[in-house]
Amino acid sequence: MKHNFQVAIIGGGIGGAALARSLDRLGIDYHMFERASALSEVGAGVQMTPNAVKVLEALGLGPDLAAAGFLPEAMVGWNWQSGEELFRTPLREVCPRVFGAEFYHVHRADLHTMLAKDIAPERITFGVSCTGLRQQAGRTIACFDDGSEYAADLVVGADGVRSAVRAALWGQEPASYTGHMCWRALVPVEQFPLPFVTPTSAFWMGPKGHVVTYYVKGGAMVNIVAVNENHDWVEESWTIKSSRQELLDGFAGWNDNLIRLFELTNPDQIYKWGLFDRDPMQRWSRGNATLLGDAAHPMLPFLSQGAAMAVEDGYVLAQALSHFGPGDLGAALDAYEAERRPRTTRVQLEARERGRTYHLSSPEESKARDLAFKLEQAKNPNAVGIKAEWVYQYDARTCRDRFGKSPALSAAS
Repeated sequence: MKHNFQVAIIGGGIGGAALARSLDRLGIDYHMFERASALSEVGAGVQMTPNAVKVLEALGLGPDLAAAGFLPEAMVGWNWQSGEELFRTPLREVCPRVFGAEFYHVHRADLHTMLAKDIAPERITFGVSCTGLRQQAGRTIACFDDGSEYAADLVVGADGVRSAVRAALWGQEPASYTGHMCWRALVPVEQFPLPFVTPTSAFWMGPKGHVVTYYVKGGAMVNIVAVNENHDWVEESWTIKSSRQELLDGFAGWNDNLIRLFELTNPDQIYKWGLFDRDPMQRWSRGNATLLGDAAHPMLPFLSQGAAMAVEDGYVLAQALSHFGPGDLGAALDAYEAERRPRTTRVQLEARERGRTYHLSSPEESKARDLAFKLEQAKNPNAVGIKAEWVYQYDARTCRDRFGKSPALSAAS
């Protein structure tokens, strides 16, 4: 039975699609607005850690994830030059028992496809960009660049790091360039596994940079994310072309296994972007509008949680709307933020800190960090080397049990 409630979702990316699927399964009506001409995702691989997999399974996508994803054997830290193993955390055999779900690598487009596969065409308007909001008679009016408007009981900004909804609610907030630039690329695999790429989630840590590699598409491709400190400004975009030589130059002197992998990249399909940071917000909602995903909490990729947090947000927001009902939107948004903001704030701040610890240049600091890895592994072989156990243990499926138990948030101004 449908709730007598209408949600407008601005943005059809991973967060928007997760919210749409979550609302649909709870019988809450919605309409999505997407500036592109079709639902699609750019990018490469994403790590769907156990916390996100719990949500995807709750949304009925366990079989889709198993078909499209790759189960890494372990998370392994490597020295950038020598290839010495710094830590090894078992994943495939341990995650279901310790964290309650599998740990998958998946291509971003595959993840988006499964989340969006049941959105009916009549629920989406393509080719429009939100230009602003206004409140009217207890509803929010979303305004678009083609002159159209849409009235909803709730407008949700799922429109990414350059969110028009966030700007309409809270004003423009400039982002700070972190001094990090990032390359991404995919390497096709003709015969699995490649002899110089282990079937793991591999973290190569070096001075002023790190590289993450892992298999996606069931082992048919290797995803590369390579981060280097570079104080020349680079645009905050996923689609700026780079070159193989630029990638190789950025990691000259690194381990031969990485160089061999970089040499297999398609020179026409290497991209780069600048990493920009924003401080955590003190509030996401105002009136009959709120935010989720990167619009609410853009974060650095060093804990691999950007997509996972958006998936969690969409699920929890839908649960809050269903739990409190259309007559108590304020309580629903308070519960949503009480559940989500402390968690995403911690992820944002700890991801920022990883950008420092992954890139230590001092031999003394690197040695101390690597020793700490080994001591932690000896104490608890199942401890995640990047100290993310608290991230993976979270279970959004139990959020209803916590609604109303957190300290009340102040009313939106």
